[in-house]
Amino acid sequence: MGTHERWTRLLEILGDRGRIEVGEAAELLGVSMATVRRDMEELAQQQLLTRTRGGAVLSGVAYDLPLRYKTARQADEKNRIAKAAAALVPPGAVVGLNGGTTTSEVARELATRADLADHGGGGTALTIVTNAINIANELAVRPYVKTLVTGGVARPNSYELTGPLAALVLQGISLDYAILGVNAVHPKFGAATHDEGEASANRAMAERAEKVIVVADSTKLGKRAFAQVCAVGEMAVLVTDKDAPDELVEHLSGQGVDVLCV
Repeated sequence: MGTHERWTRLLEILGDRGRIEVGEAAELLGVSMATVRRDMEELAQQQLLTRTRGGAVLSGVAYDLPLRYKTARQADEKNRIAKAAAALVPPGAVVGLNGGTTTSEVARELATRADLADHGGGGTALTIVTNAINIANELAVRPYVKTLVTGGVARPNSYELTGPLAALVLQGISLDYAILGVNAVHPKFGAATHDEGEASANRAMAERAEKVIVVADSTKLGKRAFAQVCAVGEMAVLVTDKDAPDELVEHLSGQGVDVLCV
């Protein structure tokens, strides 16, 4: 288990329990107590947990893990989801991408597609509109991808730009597709995220798109989050993994969502 994967698991356990002792964490993670102590000290420096005598308690920000700690979670499923979502985009399209681990993988899949790299004799094969600075950073070096970045204030947890400047840019453009990563997908409450600022920017992106594609692994299905991004009726496609509950898939399909389980 790598360092970031171990840190992610430790923060997940804290999210479930609220507090944990060093010895208990060492047993659950299969590492030494000395390793756990070093991990806790490092995460405490990053204000993701609070050290106590003999253990740690949950910090107020740990419910929404920073993007760099989410990468190891459901990695195989996210890779399959990203490939399937990227395959839905034809050359020449204008695509909106919000921030998150799954959409970052979608961006990588789009950037490395051979048909896009060979498209148009060196011209623009794809236009990406994003409020995620990490995605923009990866795509900026691709000469066949035109990358437009919204303005806004950067959130350190997700690298997303939010606020009035982001919404202002998005209100002035049109998208063929919006590919959105979210924290929760519920058959009644739609797609949602933990942060209202992110939700507002993502909602603006969805409203400007002809087709909304939501990418979410099965652990996020049937869940609710604080701020709605879009209603179920606004989702054209949900790309998820094969562990998606059959009942939930049927419920979403019955409301007109094309559910792809990959």
